Amino acid sequence: MNRFIIAVTAAICAASMAQAEVTEADIANDAAETTQVLTNGMGRDLQRFSPLAILNKDNIGNLLPAWAFSLGGEKQRGQESQPIISDGIMYITGSYSRLYAIDVKTGRELWQYDARLPEGILPCCDVVNRGAAIYGDKVYFGTLDARIVALNAKTGDVVWNKKIAEYKEGYSYTAAPLIVNGLVITGNSGGEFGIVGEVQARDANTGETVWTRPMIEGHMGTLNGAESTMTGVLNATWPGDMWKTGGGATWLGGSYDIETDTLVFGAGNPAPWNSHLRNAGKPVEGNAGDNLYAASRVGLDPKTGEIKWHYQTTPREGWDYDGVNEVVSFVDKDGNKRFATADRNGFFYVLNREDGKFVDAFPFVKDITWATDIGDDGRPVYVEENRPGDPAAAADGAKGEIVFSSPSFLGGKNWMPMAYSQKTGLFYVPSNEWGMDIWNEPITYKKGAAYLGSGFTIKPNYEDHIGSLKAIDPVTGEWKWEYKNEAPLWAGVMTTAGGLVFTGTPEGEFIALDDETGEVLWSFQTGSGIVGQPVTWDQDGEQYVTVISGWGGAVPLWGGEVAKKVNYLNQGGTVWTFKLPKQLAAAN
Repeated sequence: MNRFIIAVTAAICAASMAQAEVTEADIANDAAETTQVLTNGMGRDLQRFSPLAILNKDNIGNLLPAWAFSLGGEKQRGQESQPIISDGIMYITGSYSRLYAIDVKTGRELWQYDARLPEGILPCCDVVNRGAAIYGDKVYFGTLDARIVALNAKTGDVVWNKKIAEYKEGYSYTAAPLIVNGLVITGNSGGEFGIVGEVQARDANTGETVWTRPMIEGHMGTLNGAESTMTGVLNATWPGDMWKTGGGATWLGGSYDIETDTLVFGAGNPAPWNSHLRNAGKPVEGNAGDNLYAASRVGLDPKTGEIKWHYQTTPREGWDYDGVNEVVSFVDKDGNKRFATADRNGFFYVLNREDGKFVDAFPFVKDITWATDIGDDGRPVYVEENRPGDPAAAADGAKGEIVFSSPSFLGGKNWMPMAYSQKTGLFYVPSNEWGMDIWNEPITYKKGAAYLGSGFTIKPNYEDHIGSLKAIDPVTGEWKWEYKNEAPLWAGVMTTAGGLVFTGTPEGEFIALDDETGEVLWSFQTGSGIVGQPVTWDQDGEQYVTVISGWGGAVPLWGGEVAKKVNYLNQGGTVWTFKLPKQLAAAN
């Protein structure tokens, strides 16, 4: 009898765990399902829009802290993670490649995994991690020594651990993985070290590589362990052997458009930053100096990794205007299926979703010096005298002409994700109004060493603000409103059907704004700067909101005068979870 009870109990437990496993259908429905958050971006289209309206403009004042969870005291720095929520567990990643499982009802830690990084890692822009992925009974995340790890979602035990690239050469990994049809899809980081950007797809169960796709022309992709096709055409847009260390890191991860069955990944800056070296000092003829596919958005076949289309936002890029920023699928007010992306170069782009072709572009920052416009062909109209000078043309050959460029190399918008509202049809874009003095210098490639060939000093463009959250119409480019912040904005944005826009500030304020006017309706001081990504979900009929607080990221490390302006901000490391109690949902 006891054996029977034990067997039945074991069967019930096994069935319960099986029911909790995350399927492709669950992931595909993530944007509409309000009780869980299974993907980075709250849907693989990356809209970061919640259909929940329990919490709204009328009752936002009643949003209260539910619990807080500390990431610990000895390993802080920037906390840029977006939580994943599944089957009553919240999964968040922390700085220095750590992953935590937390009970969503109580905030109690269930387990923690520490990647125990080796000596000699080479992250360029803080020791951040932007989140995990979940599929089946496993949770996945990447590490700063360029590995991808699969853990048992219930216990935290390692199921497999695979190498993405060699960290000693400058490779790392900071983005949240993407799950599509049983594949774990990752990019890589390290664009400042002359690495080669690449997208990789692995079997989610075994970790075995299915395909790879380099982002720089001349490099060969693979499929099922064998060479597949070359990326681009060798030396079509790169001179000599410079393609071998061409950069183009895919460091922010990608999105997936299910209607066209297309992965969309962005490729970062070409290497080195000195654009004159990448053209061998010759006059540019036609598109020969474009340096494909750096500073581009690239559409990939998720089954094979073959390139379906590409669009390059900044050909012959020379200001560190990475092309990695998220590509969001949406339908405009005229019923057109579009992609939208806000580039570091200061322009907001709209592309056709079927083939990635250019539709339109608008400035989303106030001062752009490197180009006057984006032409009808989708190519920028350069202001060549505002390109950093060629050191070879200088009298001493040591330093090219200094120019002032806006936006700065940290971008009109950096990694921090924007959000789209299905309610208003607007994009809410976290931007920064800053510029830089920039110059080029001679540089030669050395494995594992910085490969810039440039120097720079960042400066704010305005006395009263750097950060600027803008509500943008993707059809007209009109700014409906602007929320100004003294310090740079570096946090993600989320919108809801309740008419709210959530984001955070380096000063520690977690805020909710009116999606139509930009008025701040609610704020909460978290005690440290917010560079995380908010999410919301429904639990037992109550709406919850979570954000991770913990100042850091690229601004304190690379910000120059700007960094000095915010060096008083405290580091942290706290998961803040808020809820609207049922009894207060109807109250004003």
